[in-house]
Amino acid sequence: MTDTLTVPAALTRLGWTEADADRAGATTRPGRVVVHHGTVCEVLIPADDGTLTPHTAPLAPHVPVTPVAGDWVELGGDGRVHAVAPRRAVLTRAGAAGHGRQILAANIDTVLVVVPLAGGLSATMVERLSVMAWDSGAQPVLVLTKSDTTDDAGTEDAASAELLSPGVPVIPVSVRTGDGLDTLRAHLGSGTTAVMLGPSGAGKTSLLNALEGTDEAVADLGRAGGRHTTTTRRLHLLTSGGVLLDIPGIRSLEVAAGQEAVDDVFTDIAGLAAHCRYADCGHDGDGGCAVEDAARTGALPETRLTTWRKLQGEIAYRRRREDPAEMADMRRQWKAVSKQARRSGRR
Repeated sequence: MTDTLTVPAALTRLGWTEADADRAGATTRPGRVVVHHGTVCEVLIPADDGTLTPHTAPLAPHVPVTPVAGDWVELGGDGRVHAVAPRRAVLTRAGAAGHGRQILAANIDTVLVVVPLAGGLSATMVERLSVMAWDSGAQPVLVLTKSDTTDDAGTEDAASAELLSPGVPVIPVSVRTGDGLDTLRAHLGSGTTAVMLGPSGAGKTSLLNALEGTDEAVADLGRAGGRHTTTTRRLHLLTSGGVLLDIPGIRSLEVAAGQEAVDDVFTDIAGLAAHCRYADCGHDGDGGCAVEDAARTGALPETRLTTWRKLQGEIAYRRRREDPAEMADMRRQWKAVSKQARRSGRR
């Protein structure tokens, strides 16, 4: 859409990177979607003097892709959105009723996986949200909110979380005491686009307020923090020079991701699998399975293997549900097994 040398200050302020330039081409100056409302987008447009101009842009009828917060778009002379640039590093979640994936945020560099510590660390939440984050293609950072509700400011929980999501930075934070906020800001520097991913009530909006000194609405629930109030996906410009996307809380931890993202989180299982007797070992009763041997001896926590198996089942189920031919083949197999069971019962 543009040459990055044309308006470097304004583009960098919006989170423009060389990767965006390579994907967008060089047709015109881009704008970035702040929020999408049905047939209208709120867009920020860079100016030659480094300032950013807000613009309300209706969608042209022929736009084949629905914009989301974080998208780079091209505006026509009529002020409408005429094109959406090819995306990089998109955060998605499982769509409803087998309709593939729903895009939550586009063109991101960092996924802040926000998990609350009030009530104890949820291993399942850490593992599943980390899989979603790795699947986006961006760098995950695990943010443990409400660390002031623990006896040690989240230190022990942080150590546990590092084992659950290897290779991911873990930052316990408290919006009440300010602990961890400066460490988190270091991941939100100039030109970086980050998105917050977490469940409702994790304290994402409270975290944004603490980082920026803003007053986005939250519903106070006492010492545990705020309740989810974000109802749309919105882009915020940070005083650190970065860009942060605030999205509604995830209400379901169903995962729609590729095997590579699962392996990124379950590196312990992926490493053990290299020693299984069979290359396609399913780690579920196969002979010579190094993964199951490790679980039996305690070298691998049984809960890790249980969660891994559940994720494999969900991924396979979604693949079948989204592929009619594969689902039909599976139904034929189920029917054959059922017939065989009935015949055996008559004997």
